[in-house]
Amino acid sequence: MTPQSDEDEVWRQIVASFNDTAVRDSADQPWPDSENLPSEPPRRVVKQSDEDRPPPAEENFSDAGPEQADPDDEGHYVPPPPPPLPKTDTTTKIAWLALFGGPAYLLLSAALNWNLQGWMLFTAVAAFIGGFVALVVRMGDGPPNDSGWDDGAVI
Repeated sequence: MTPQSDEDEVWRQIVASFNDTAVRDSADQPWPDSENLPSEPPRRVVKQSDEDRPPPAEENFSDAGPEQADPDDEGHYVPPPPPPLPKTDTTTKIAWLALFGGPAYLLLSAALNWNLQGWMLFTAVAAFIGGFVALVVRMGDGPPNDSGWDDGAVI
């Protein structure tokens, strides 16, 4: 007998004894009748006369605005309007203009085949670098002025 045929015989025995084991286990420990669920849930039929029923609610959605509930949108979160953007000072506006204006001038001059002199090229690159540095310096990511000498846990 080859090892393959031994293996096939073992699998046949496992498959043949699969259902036998299930029947034998259920006979040893029967399922309690109190745990059996009915095939259909019991139906409770309550008949109401037309006089006992409450009148249907009349709903008018013709002029429903955002403050009135729409039945399709029930349960959806509607965030409040965002606060206005903070006012920027003149220095920040100039820094943003330099940051985007320098490369925009270079791209425009390249697209239109303008002949740039050396000082124009230097000014555009310097504006970009200056605008970037000004915005980074003004970020103010340090501790607040009133935080005291202790800067908290430092890892």
